[in-house]
Amino acid sequence: MANRFAGFGRFSLRPLVSKSPRSVAGQVLVLQVALVVLLVAFGVLGLALQSKRDTDAEARRRSLAVAETFAHSPGVVAALDSPQPSKILQPLTEAARKAAGVDFIVVLNTKGIRYTHPLPSLIGKRFVGNIAPSLAGKIYTESVNGPLGREVQATVPVKNDDDKVVGLVSAGMKVKNVSNQVARQLPIILGAGAGALLVATGGTALVGRRLRRQTHSLAPAEMTRMYDHHDTVLHSVREGVLIIGGDGRLLLANDEARRLLALPSDAEGQFVSELSSLDEETVELLVSGRLATDEVHFAGDRLLAVNQRPTDRGGGPKGTVVTLRDSTELQAVTGRAETARERLKLLYDAGVRIGTTLDVLRTADELARVAVPRFADFVTVDLADAVLRGEEPALTATGMRRTAVCGIRKDHPLYEKGRLIDFVPSTPQARGYGTGHSELVTDLSTATGWHAQDPARTRRIMDYGIHSLIAAPIQARGVVLGMANFWRCEQHEPFDDEELSLAEELVARAAVSIDNARRYTREHALAVTLQRSLLPRALPELSALEVGYRYLPAQSGVSGDWFDVIPLPGSRVALAVGDVVGHGLHAAATMGRLRTAVHNFSTLDLPPDELLSHVDDLVGLIDQDEAGTESAVGVVGATCLYAIYDPVTRRCVMASAGHLAPALVHPDGTVTFPDLPAGPPLGLGGMPFLTTELELAEGTQLVLYTDGLIEDRRRDLDVGMDLLGAALAGHPDRTPEESCGAVLEELLPGRPKDDVALLIARTRGLPRDRIADWDVPLDPAAVAGMRDALSQKLDEWGLSELGFGMELVLSELITNAIRYGSEPIHVRLIHDRTLICEVADGSSTSPHLRYAATMDEGGRGLFLVSQVTERWGTRYTPQGKVIWAEQALPANLGEPAQEPAGQEDPV
Repeated sequence: MANRFAGFGRFSLRPLVSKSPRSVAGQVLVLQVALVVLLVAFGVLGLALQSKRDTDAEARRRSLAVAETFAHSPGVVAALDSPQPSKILQPLTEAARKAAGVDFIVVLNTKGIRYTHPLPSLIGKRFVGNIAPSLAGKIYTESVNGPLGREVQATVPVKNDDDKVVGLVSAGMKVKNVSNQVARQLPIILGAGAGALLVATGGTALVGRRLRRQTHSLAPAEMTRMYDHHDTVLHSVREGVLIIGGDGRLLLANDEARRLLALPSDAEGQFVSELSSLDEETVELLVSGRLATDEVHFAGDRLLAVNQRPTDRGGGPKGTVVTLRDSTELQAVTGRAETARERLKLLYDAGVRIGTTLDVLRTADELARVAVPRFADFVTVDLADAVLRGEEPALTATGMRRTAVCGIRKDHPLYEKGRLIDFVPSTPQARGYGTGHSELVTDLSTATGWHAQDPARTRRIMDYGIHSLIAAPIQARGVVLGMANFWRCEQHEPFDDEELSLAEELVARAAVSIDNARRYTREHALAVTLQRSLLPRALPELSALEVGYRYLPAQSGVSGDWFDVIPLPGSRVALAVGDVVGHGLHAAATMGRLRTAVHNFSTLDLPPDELLSHVDDLVGLIDQDEAGTESAVGVVGATCLYAIYDPVTRRCVMASAGHLAPALVHPDGTVTFPDLPAGPPLGLGGMPFLTTELELAEGTQLVLYTDGLIEDRRRDLDVGMDLLGAALAGHPDRTPEESCGAVLEELLPGRPKDDVALLIARTRGLPRDRIADWDVPLDPAAVAGMRDALSQKLDEWGLSELGFGMELVLSELITNAIRYGSEPIHVRLIHDRTLICEVADGSSTSPHLRYAATMDEGGRGLFLVSQVTERWGTRYTPQGKVIWAEQALPANLGEPAQEPAGQEDPV
């Protein structure tokens, strides 16, 4: 750019002056200058006339606009009707005149007498101009010789509300001022003309100089020699050149164009449409005259890249110039590069889309889908059936499960998904499975070994049009897991060796994901098996509760959610539910340890708060033991809810260690969440656990659950509890099993993200006629009376044959209470699934079973009790202790066993 400006700076008019006007160049220059001067003169004259006309029109428009505006201004009519119109209107017209840029605004009456004027001496004199049109209600514009000289004025009528003309307003400008505006524009117009002349003259000189520089001042002989050189180059280049006239006639064709298009020797001068060697598509392009850039066209067996441009862009004759380039070999190279790019893109997509989950079936389906239709028309994946279970595959291609089928159509004759296939040894699948090498079958019609698998089906496959196959083994860590089969139909070429390598690479990427999914399936199955073994398989037969439960494992892995139903002495039942934060085998094993601990501590018949305290201490010991190991994984975030229900009193005592409060579904269908003191999670220690005691009406449903049921990333905990209450409410007659199903369907329509444990228990009360109570005085003589009362009650219940043993038990227990205990002493007999005898006293001293020697006089009472009864024990109460003993009922007198709730597998 700097060089260009430098060249412009060196430009001089000396060459123009030195040119003789007799020369052609001089004459052309003089003619151009004369034409430019003439055009500029006419332009200046036209601009001047146009400017004067426009200025005069502008003056008339402005005068008319000012007159109309003032005539319609508020108060003008009232001022005309006033006694002194001039006093009111004169200041207004002067202010409006100065603001509007006109020379005068005159208000006059219907007789033409002025009320206002810029020259006050003219007020009261007759207006100069024609007012007749305005008195008739019209607007009139004229040019007159007025008091200020030659004037252009517009007269507008002023009408009252009755549309009657009550006055006139005239506004205008002096012609002298209008002419001055034109005069002020003349220098600009003349300057523009002079500038145009200078630019035109300079442009002409620059063009001439550029022309001399481009031709290098060549003489005619030199120009002829240069043309010959150009002609030689035109016919020697390896690119075809065509020039086509505006009428579609071929004007020029070089040697390369003749060769590429197979043009005849007399082609020049003929119409392009008449050349028989050109195909229709090429003819259409050449005669269209449109722009074309590297358009690909076939000319026989050649592939040509065609460019076409018009020749009249620089003012030349109308037509087009066409260049042709043979790109047959380049297209082949480009095609191979494009194929390589597509294959790399396929491998990249396979790496992204295959193995998104740790699911064997899903991964096999992703492999099939990524290859259709970009690589194959149909893809089938056959895995060893053991792989689907997470086990090691067999050594032969028998027991292969078709796990994925994907294709461009659904009516294919290939084996359907889910079929178990035994490939015969002659098939490509069996050979590839046995050797670990891929098999390429370019023509299935000649593969006799493949036909032996299923002759009828192979005929249908051939009739369908499938003709080529690649069977690639899916192997990882040297183990073949299955076979991936790629099929092509008749609309595609058969597979080749390069595509065999691509298939092997594609399957190799998927094999790692399938093997990872298989190993995960195996570990997940082990973890689930462990978890199933740690959870209750079935619930005991209970008279106090009707129980239903559900356990749903998470989408991946196992967790530490658990629940339990534990029968306690005195027909009581303990309900427990807990959660260990985390997933995996460690969480499942920790859950098993906590559940076992709760089971063990429940045999001590401890209240809920004391039992949780013992479990809390145990968790602390577990953390201490694991602190010294390499893993150093403690129990973090373990929670538990423990409740004891007594069907005799229909009271429920519960305590929580950081667990969610249960829900109560009352017999009327309402749902409440009791205010349960929230104790700390297990393992923290340092804080006591508090209990809550509730009296539950018969038929109340007690709902225990873990946080996986109500807590989710998409909703808050409060929202989940509201949903749980809504799912439970209004259905008091629904069985616990039905309630479990309804709750899960409402809150968890899909697979849960976290483990879910749900336990629903409907309370039952023990009938009063199955319970007998007696208060016993602190007197050994009362024992005989209690034996008689017991005998009568057993006769009433039809349990007379148990009288001897139960009288012995009652005598020993009451005697111990009288001898070693304190008042009050109370006896309770319960007829449930067993016969239960309870003796309560006010002492906290616990009796111990002794084995008396031969010569000892005492110490045999509890030994006799343990021998006569099924089991016995002691539990402590705030008032003292209770010693109880259970005796099995005769088979013919026992109540029919009820079906235990929830016999199905909880997991």
